[in-house]
Amino acid sequence: MKVPLGILLPENQTQKNEIQKHLADNSYIITVGDRTTEKMIGFDLIPSLQIIDGQEKREKREPPKLENATELTVDNPAAQITSQSISVIKKAFTMQSPVRIFVNGEEDLLVLPVCVHAPENAVVMYGQPHEGLVIVKITTEIRNKAQSLLDLME
Repeated sequence: MKVPLGILLPENQTQKNEIQKHLADNSYIITVGDRTTEKMIGFDLIPSLQIIDGQEKREKREPPKLENATELTVDNPAAQITSQSISVIKKAFTMQSPVRIFVNGEEDLLVLPVCVHAPENAVVMYGQPHEGLVIVKITTEIRNKAQSLLDLME
């Protein structure tokens, strides 16, 4: 995931007002990553779906605090996307939000199935290490690109 799927907001521009420019009133916000999730909760932009693994740059960390979220757990080893992870992501989209998926393993690559299965009004956010925040508006083009990348991994 070296090449961002969407717009890359440099680290020094990841303020609430800059992020809101990329959101519609009815955006279904999805965050992948502990730091990104924590940042959005801090901005009171509560993600409808949050995917975290309790780590940042391979270091254990306290998961971001959030009340009233439905929690799901899935095993997903580093550098993989399991079929169980894809099933849990699909299930999360049918549930009352906010939903948090806690990944035992690594959540980074789960951006791809999220982009394939997200609702039409979704905006996916994830961190690009040492660079900033990636914001992806879900379109047919993004779905197809994410599916192509998933197909390459099989």
